Amino acid sequence: MIDIKPFLKNLISTSGLSGFEGTIRKQIKEAWQPFSDELGLSRLGSLHALKRGNLPEPRPSILLAAHMDSIGLMVNAIIDGFLRVSEIGGIDHRVLPGQFVTVHSRKDLPGLIVQPSSHLLPPSDSNAPVPLNYLFVDTGLSAEEVGKLVRVGDLVSFAHPPLDIGKDELSGHSLDNRASVAALTYCIQELYQREINWDVWFVATVQEEETLGGALTSAFQLRPTLGIAIDVTFARSPGSPDHLTFPLGKGITLGWGPNIHPIFHKEIKEIADKFEIPYKLEAMPRHSGTDAMALQIAAEGIPTMVISIPLRYMHTPVEMVSIKDIYRTGRLITEFISQLDGTFMEKISWENRA
Repeated sequence: MIDIKPFLKNLISTSGLSGFEGTIRKQIKEAWQPFSDELGLSRLGSLHALKRGNLPEPRPSILLAAHMDSIGLMVNAIIDGFLRVSEIGGIDHRVLPGQFVTVHSRKDLPGLIVQPSSHLLPPSDSNAPVPLNYLFVDTGLSAEEVGKLVRVGDLVSFAHPPLDIGKDELSGHSLDNRASVAALTYCIQELYQREINWDVWFVATVQEEETLGGALTSAFQLRPTLGIAIDVTFARSPGSPDHLTFPLGKGITLGWGPNIHPIFHKEIKEIADKFEIPYKLEAMPRHSGTDAMALQIAAEGIPTMVISIPLRYMHTPVEMVSIKDIYRTGRLITEFISQLDGTFMEKISWENRA
């Protein structure tokens, strides 16, 4: 059996930027294979692991989507041996100066994100966080050496090591959304030991941070009866508005809004109440900002739910998550799937909505 915390540390120490997920996909595949009846890839590279149910065919199925891609940088120019970079997936540039990174060139190179002295910047930018277009990566190598090793288009990932912090927290980069991959890994292990009725597709999606293409194409290919997007949400931190954030380590969130089927939400909520899994309601009045945006509209439409893990300092190299909330997420999904039967979809209609 996989110990979730060390497994998560390995996940966030592995590169896998949006659109370039090969390395992290291999690691997840190795973890899921012993618990799967079938493994495959979509044409875009999302990982599909199937746990078969016991109902007669054609069986209903549920798709569990957690994106495995992460944010990062790409080299867009090389100037005198220094690397200019563009963002992949949306990065808060205020926290970039001083960060250690790895440049994935002809060989992996350590690097440091640095900025010019403030007196060398235009007056409009000298007393504010330095924009990304003024930052560069210094590898410490000569211009000649960099020219031999690095190309425009090479990837740059964060190199901040995982940090155990507090009583139950883990800090590091790429916890958005490797924390949810860890929750699915806990779930697939638990369901391996149980008899279930429905087929379950565990899907580590690609490109969520940029295109949502992984979730959309996997849902179209697999045509599940139901879909759940598992992602992270904003945890409370100093200066954050209470009405937009959630306590870290105090429970998960259940999405509510147009991406979410109301009866599906109700059924998940009842399972959380039954097993005393703490949660908060998360209002999502527009789109959810998750793979649910793609799952819901695939093919003829798929009733969808969003479950989120509170995360501090999102889209920075020092994200923070509670391990307890990862286990809570995995357990909620496990218990929900365990109670699915052949009559469940009779409840899922818009006429029956709460």
